[in-house]
Amino acid sequence: MSRATIDVWVGIFVAIGLGAMVFLSLKAGNLLTTSNAPGYRVEAAFDNIGGLKTRAPVKAAGVTVGRVESITLDPVTYQAVATLRIERQYEFTRDTIASILTSGLLGEVYVGLDVGGDEEMLADGHRISKTQSAIVLEKLVGQFMLNQASSLAGETK
Repeated sequence: MSRATIDVWVGIFVAIGLGAMVFLSLKAGNLLTTSNAPGYRVEAAFDNIGGLKTRAPVKAAGVTVGRVESITLDPVTYQAVATLRIERQYEFTRDTIASILTSGLLGEVYVGLDVGGDEEMLADGHRISKTQSAIVLEKLVGQFMLNQASSLAGETK
């Protein structure tokens, strides 16, 4: 094999490797998802969304059923309002509970849906009334340390 042929093959493998890295980084950042999928939009208001971002998955029973389309701040209630696009093939009851969850300790943040027992279904433009905000680890650690400090102060008296 000549030097020029080896250089061409090395260049091809480098280009394939760079293309794979770009693909994986876009996939990891949820930038390759299509937002024009047919479906319906529902809103959910949360006191704290933690690290939730647009294009984050919406899951029910571990299955991705939609994506977070947008996140805004309600100027009246000062709550974060997440607009969720649910794929048309999935239907959820009006009393569905939306929670902000994390995959593992440092994993991706997503919206989890827990179905209720109502007979009426969510439709385009409805708002999920029952929500559970994100658990912020820093607040939990701060409360634990404050409780420990106050219990130690109470023991020394």
